Amino acid sequence: MELKKNQLIFVGLGIAIIAVAYFTLGPRLFPLAAGFGALIAASPFVLGMIKDIRIASEKEEMFLEFARNLVESVKTGTPISKSITNTKDKDYGVLSAHIGKLANQINLGIPLINALEIFAKDVRNKSISRALTLIGQAERAGGEIGEILEAVAEAVSMTDKLKKERKASISTLVVQGYIIFLIFILIILVMQFQIIPMVSGIADSGTDLGGSSAGGVSGFGIGLTGGVTGGEVTQDEISNSFLYLILVQGFFTGLTIGKLSEGSLKAGVKHSFSLMFLSFLISAAANVLLG
Repeated sequence: MELKKNQLIFVGLGIAIIAVAYFTLGPRLFPLAAGFGALIAASPFVLGMIKDIRIASEKEEMFLEFARNLVESVKTGTPISKSITNTKDKDYGVLSAHIGKLANQINLGIPLINALEIFAKDVRNKSISRALTLIGQAERAGGEIGEILEAVAEAVSMTDKLKKERKASISTLVVQGYIIFLIFILIILVMQFQIIPMVSGIADSGTDLGGSSAGGVSGFGIGLTGGVTGGEVTQDEISNSFLYLILVQGFFTGLTIGKLSEGSLKAGVKHSFSLMFLSFLISAAANVLLG
């Protein structure tokens, strides 16, 4: 994949933030700064992916409008090739340039099937490619092209309608996913700033009073005062561990939300990015205010 100029700028900025944080910040703040730099470096790629998804959705909507116009024209007795050239001056958004190219190819004498194949390759959309293949095969077989176009338009319309209905019906689940994630972060913060220090205090008291009695706490895997885990675990290490935990949770929660709401893991990347960025903000604020 070829990197664009703005992507290189953000990647360089992210690396610079991580490098500066490594030499200037202590172990307590470095993970937050490094994570922030990583998010900045990844932001142009995520935003580009979001833009691609939006454009793909707009292509399907504009193709539906294009197919409906063709149906109206063909039903009046106009050949499909002539109908395409008649519609090239209409505004079809992101498809306008592709439709104009299709019409110019037909005017130059390129066979309709070949022109449609080029159109499908240029658009790079699976739904549109399937519809164009069906139109081309109908034209080659000499069938009733008007009925075929109408069926294609209805199929594309039904697909778009089903996607919108699915997204609307699942919107409540998306909100619930975000709320559950925020509750998860709250639980992690309570453990980090309340429960773990409390257990650490109990372990320290046990050590002062009974020598090796703190080993019982370490035996459960907490390892705050040595013993089983071999060495004292600092508050910074605990904070970093919890930060990594909520980042991983945010990443996979976002993918799940995208898969449920839009049927695509790629669509979930924007949710993952949002949840991970939210995790950094909450974690940074909590460490400043409570740490």
